[in-house]
Amino acid sequence: MKPQNIGLGTDIERVERFSRYQDKNDPFLKKIYSKREIEYSFKDKNYAMHLCARFCAKEACVKALYSLGIEGYFCRDFEVVNLPSGAPEIVLLNPKKGDNFTFKVSLSHCREYATSTVLVFIN
Repeated sequence: MKPQNIGLGTDIERVERFSRYQDKNDPFLKKIYSKREIEYSFKDKNYAMHLCARFCAKEACVKALYSLGIEGYFCRDFEVVNLPSGAPEIVLLNPKKGDNFTFKVSLSHCREYATSTVLVFIN
């Protein structure tokens, strides 16, 4: 694979920023996250860490695509799901005609911060 076909993005955020969203029906949450992401995050009393990590992954996806000169995708275009193993995976919700990407994602969080790094490959 040619290096020009691989994009990299990363993001880090404060978990505290997401602790204010205590209602699953908050307009901000519905604008950024899928129903599945909201349900997953709010299953845990530390929901803010999960929201924050997923937000970081979405931002990292946008940055990875932008590093390849691909614009027009936003946080709401990506969904972070968990495989049966628990590993995170990125789903592109509404691919544009002709776009064929593979994403690799890493998430990490602690009490104060969450971070994500994303590699995107153009197939």
